[in-house]
Amino acid sequence: MSTTTTAPTSAMDRYFKITERGSSVGREIRGGLATFFALSYIVVLNPLILSGADSSGHTLGIPRVAAATALVAGVLTILMGVWAKHPFALATGLGVNAFVAVTIATHPGVTWPDMMGIVVVAGIVMFILVLTGFRTAVFRAVPEGLKTAIVVGIGLFIALIGLVDAGFVRRLPDAAGTTVPLGLGVDSRLIGWPTLVFVVGLVLTIALMVRRVRGAILIGILGATVLANILEAVFHIGASSSPGQKANPAGWSLVVPGLGNVQPIDLSLIGQAHPIGAFAHLGPLAAILMAFVILLSIFFDAMGTMVGLAREAGNIDAEGNIPNVDRVLLVDAFGAIAGGGSSISSNQIFVESGAGIGEGARTGLASVVTGIMLLIAMFLTPLINLVPFEAVAPALVVVGFLMFQQVTKIDWTDVGISIPAFLTIALMPFTYSIANGLGAGFISYALVRLFQGRAKEIHPLMWAVAAAFLLFFALGPIEQALGV
Repeated sequence: MSTTTTAPTSAMDRYFKITERGSSVGREIRGGLATFFALSYIVVLNPLILSGADSSGHTLGIPRVAAATALVAGVLTILMGVWAKHPFALATGLGVNAFVAVTIATHPGVTWPDMMGIVVVAGIVMFILVLTGFRTAVFRAVPEGLKTAIVVGIGLFIALIGLVDAGFVRRLPDAAGTTVPLGLGVDSRLIGWPTLVFVVGLVLTIALMVRRVRGAILIGILGATVLANILEAVFHIGASSSPGQKANPAGWSLVVPGLGNVQPIDLSLIGQAHPIGAFAHLGPLAAILMAFVILLSIFFDAMGTMVGLAREAGNIDAEGNIPNVDRVLLVDAFGAIAGGGSSISSNQIFVESGAGIGEGARTGLASVVTGIMLLIAMFLTPLINLVPFEAVAPALVVVGFLMFQQVTKIDWTDVGISIPAFLTIALMPFTYSIANGLGAGFISYALVRLFQGRAKEIHPLMWAVAAAFLLFFALGPIEQALGV
């Protein structure tokens, strides 16, 4: 862990260990703001993902989901900062909310309260696993080389998110008749003012970092945001896709910069989940399988993200452990319970917290700043629309670079580590999932060590985790065989 010889100057400094971790109040505030801007899109995106109707025709309602998303994220992030004292922000996890939305769309017997009840059940199980010490033990059983690979893989994943969000890299349509899934811009050409915003923001951020300007990432976000709003006001660019309108590949990816309409705050979704509803409507086996998928996702996504962010922040002790790791994991587990209970899906540690860490955040004070901003956003959601994805994407690319630098710490001469490390690093961005990369890494680590005749070096919990991931990857055939 980074330390300095300067003595703490205040009670707040001592409580958050600001000086001890080599930071300052100013850096923590800048870092907290950078993280807020980097993840604020979830308040806009989550209501869109969860906008479908269930089997009864009931919808959650975009204003209600937006308000609850901001509230729960704000409270959990402040709790993470004040109690666990790490610069990790929490918000609705994109992997779980997408799974929830797809399940609602494809399972006629499931209602929104039923589905959110399954999320609550998974969160309760996770909470118990943390209280029993199982989740912490799994974290400590992971070899150092794999922990480093997790950091590098998350770095590439973050960078890819930034490039795709900015439209610099785009998914190729299936009709293209090519095996290449991604390409540069449209037809290998960069188009549109939003892409220009990304490029200008990236160049500005890099220039400021090279010149060692304090607040480089935050300044880059703000500069790109100002440019984006000017361009939208002058050229009326619009969104890349809107219901009932022709696709506009030169438009903004999701958030069109500008002030939106003020919506009244409605928190009536809180408490609507039915933890046993799905078990009654779908049957115990189907409900248990759904809960298992959610459980594995929140278990390993959060663990991988936590490891990557803590290492990037330097909040790792000499034995490779994270201070207050039990508290971090308890807050994360509670995030699943609170998110499901509020009908907004599981909340978990957000990888975009890396933007704040890249800005210099090292303590829980940054999380308190981020959480306060999220609570303010609950009342002022139109202000979030001022910051499009394209203005934040440069920060994610730069943070990806910072995390990727740790690749040199992996022992590439030991195939027992290097092969699992490679699969972990490659599959996180290639499958757009931290959990998938972790699964491939854990399974291959156990297999390669076994092939080497070094099975005794494998911690028993690593065998258990590898077996769990084998079951996770085999769920498709299992569900098909059982007719679930």
